[in-house]
Amino acid sequence: MSKKTIDETLEAEVFPAPPEELPVGVEVAEAVVRPPPTPPTWGKAFWTALWVNTTYFAEGLPLIITLRLGSVFFTDIGASLTSIGYVNFLGVPWNFKFLWAPLLDLFGTKRRWLVALQTIVGLVILAVAWAAYRVPMDNPHGHLTAIAVMLIVLAFVAATNDVAIDAYYMEAIRGIREQAAYTGHKAMGYRIAIIAGVTGLLGLSAVSADKRLDWLLAFGVGGVTMLVFALFHALALPRPEEGHRVRPDLRATFVGFGQAFWSYLQQEKIAIVLLFILTYKIGDEILFSMNTAFLMRGLGVTKGQLSWLAGVVGAATTIVGAMIGAYWIRRQGLRKAIWPLTILMNFNIWAYVWLAWARPDPATPGGFASIAFVHGYENLAAALGNAVLLVYLLTTCKPRFKAAHYAIGSAIMSIPSRVVGGFGGAIVTQIGFLNFFILGFVVSLPAMLLLFVVPLKDDAAPGRAHAAPAAH
Repeated sequence: MSKKTIDETLEAEVFPAPPEELPVGVEVAEAVVRPPPTPPTWGKAFWTALWVNTTYFAEGLPLIITLRLGSVFFTDIGASLTSIGYVNFLGVPWNFKFLWAPLLDLFGTKRRWLVALQTIVGLVILAVAWAAYRVPMDNPHGHLTAIAVMLIVLAFVAATNDVAIDAYYMEAIRGIREQAAYTGHKAMGYRIAIIAGVTGLLGLSAVSADKRLDWLLAFGVGGVTMLVFALFHALALPRPEEGHRVRPDLRATFVGFGQAFWSYLQQEKIAIVLLFILTYKIGDEILFSMNTAFLMRGLGVTKGQLSWLAGVVGAATTIVGAMIGAYWIRRQGLRKAIWPLTILMNFNIWAYVWLAWARPDPATPGGFASIAFVHGYENLAAALGNAVLLVYLLTTCKPRFKAAHYAIGSAIMSIPSRVVGGFGGAIVTQIGFLNFFILGFVVSLPAMLLLFVVPLKDDAAPGRAHAAPAAH
C-alpha cells in the first residue's frame, strides 16, 4: 500500500467519523466524467473553504454533544452505571444512516435539508438544556427518561444532518479533484467542533457549584451555536441544486446498494473477515465505553480535569498515535506491522487495570499526573490499532464499489462500541471496574488468534493502490 494512500486514510482519523462516499451504486468512473471545472478565483476559493469548515463544524458538534456530553451529564447528575452505559446506544443512528440516506432525495434540496435539520438540532439541544436545568438534584432519576428521549431524537436528526451535509458538499463542489482540494477543510471544521465540545462545552459544565446551571450553560451554548450556524447557512450557502434538480430513481439507488452489499460478501473467507472486523478493537471499545464513568465515579476526576484530559491529552496522543501507526504501516507493510501494533493496542489495557487497582488521587499532582499519563498512553495505543483496522478495511474494498464497501466496513467495525458498550454499565454494576477492564483484555484475545487465519493483503500492484474515501 502506498505512502500516499495510508497518509490520506489516517490523516482525518484523529476523531473518527463516518467517511464521505459517492451515492450508493455510483461507480468512481461515473463520478469523473464531467469536464474539469474552471479554477476558482481567490475570493470564491476562500468563501468555499469557509462554508466547508462551517458545515462540517455543524456536523461534528452534535455528535460530541450527544455522545460525550450526554455521557458526562448522566455521570455527573447521578444516573446509574447501567443508564450511563446505555448512552453508547445513541451512536447507532450514525452507523446506519446510509439506510435512509436516499430518502433525502425525494423532497426539497440538500441545502434546505441541512438548514432545517441544523435548526431542529439546535432547538432539541436547547430543550435538553432546559430539561437539565429543571432536574432536581435530590431525586433526578424521574426526570432523566425525558432527557434520554430527547437525546435519542437528537441522535437521529444529527445523523441525518450528516447525510445532508455530505450530499450538499458533492452537489456544491463539482468534480472529484475539486472536492479533494477541500478535504482538509472538512477535517479541520469537524475536528474544531470535536475539540470545542470536549474542552469548551465540557469546561462550561464545570464553571460553578450549581450543576443545573452548569448544564444549562453547556447545552445552551451548544444549542445556540447550532442555531447561529443554521442561520448563517440559510443566508450564505450557495444554491447549486437550483435549475438542475433531477428526480432520483429511488429503486435504482436501493438496487445499487444491494449490489454493493452483496459484492462485499463475495470475498475470500468472508465469515472470518467479518468476525475479525467485528472483534479487532472490541477490548478497546469495552474500555472506552465506560471510560468517563470510571474517571469520574471510580477515581473522582472533576469535569474540569476531564475536559483537559479529553481535549488536550487525549487529542494530542491520538494525533501522535495515528502518525506513528501510519509511518509504521508505510515502512513495514500491513502484514509485518499488524502484529506489533495489535499487541501494543491490547496490552495497554493493563494500564487501566492498574488505574482501577491503584486508584491514584486526582486531587494530588502526582495522582492526576498518573491518570493523565495512562489516559494519554491508552489513546495513543488505541490510535495505533485504529490505523491497522482502517488500512485493513481498504483491502476489503473492491474498485467498483470502493466507497460503499468502505462505508459498510466502517459501520461493521463500530457495532461492538455501540452494542457491547451499551451494556457496559450493567456489566460494571455486576463485576466492578477492575474486572471489567480485565474482561476487556480477555475478549481481545480471539481477534489476535484470528490474525493467523484472516486474509491479509499487503502492497497493491503498482498504480492500483487502494484509496479510501475522504474522511471528515
